[in-house]
Amino acid sequence: MDRRTLSLIHDAAKGGEPVTGHIALAILRCPSDNTPEILRAATVMRHRYFGDRISLCSILNAKGGACGEDCAFCAQSSFHKTPAEVSPLLTSEEIIKAYQAAKQTPIAHFGVVTSGRALQGDDINHICDAIKTCPDSDVNWCASLGCLTLDQLKGLKEAGIKRFHHNLETAESFYPTICSTHPYAQRLATVRAAKEFGMEICCGGILGMGETPEQRVELAIALAKERVDSIPLNFLIPIKGTPLEKQEPMKPLDIIRCIAMFRMVNPQAEIRVFDGRI
Repeated sequence: MDRRTLSLIHDAAKGGEPVTGHIALAILRCPSDNTPEILRAATVMRHRYFGDRISLCSILNAKGGACGEDCAFCAQSSFHKTPAEVSPLLTSEEIIKAYQAAKQTPIAHFGVVTSGRALQGDDINHICDAIKTCPDSDVNWCASLGCLTLDQLKGLKEAGIKRFHHNLETAESFYPTICSTHPYAQRLATVRAAKEFGMEICCGGILGMGETPEQRVELAIALAKERVDSIPLNFLIPIKGTPLEKQEPMKPLDIIRCIAMFRMVNPQAEIRVFDGRI
């Protein structure tokens, strides 16, 4: 990487400003001997907005398996032959019990997660009732319930949901390779609708599914345009029985470069790192 590009990266970090797509791509392609400088710039950027603060979250698999969507990475899809268990929606009492247990750990958010394109009917009210029973400002309620309607999102907000999680999964240009049962536009519309109701947005994707470096940058820029609050970066764990079971896992240095790139493109968003996807 040439000195001018490195200088632009360091200037962006010092000023707290996002880098351009061209610079973001250069970060992903930087030689290993430039990686320490890239990480130093990303650290400067992080310190500017977050200091040394670490934020943890916990999730509850409140309804699992038997998903009617064909996402290529997912073991819970009914399209794939995997050993994923099928479990009905937990009762309100079970959700509350899990929340109370999670509160004993140093987390900031507790997420209720369900499989399927969207939670339906009374199931939404069921989760809202659990949330209303346990209002707590120390551990915020979060939900990942699929592509919900405006009325459903409004109900969640009124119940006390502070943050809504809904990944774009990957770049729009790569999305048709990963999912055919619902469009990228629907995912984006859900993110925008949740934001419209005043919820914080947790939105990211899964890397290492066969996308190009350019498409990784495309996703990072899409998230920047939506001004999401938190970006979960998942790195594919190939699951036997899914279409991506033979996908080569990402190399550690490439993972590190991706984290740094998303930080430099999204200076004020939380960056959360996960495995993905079981």
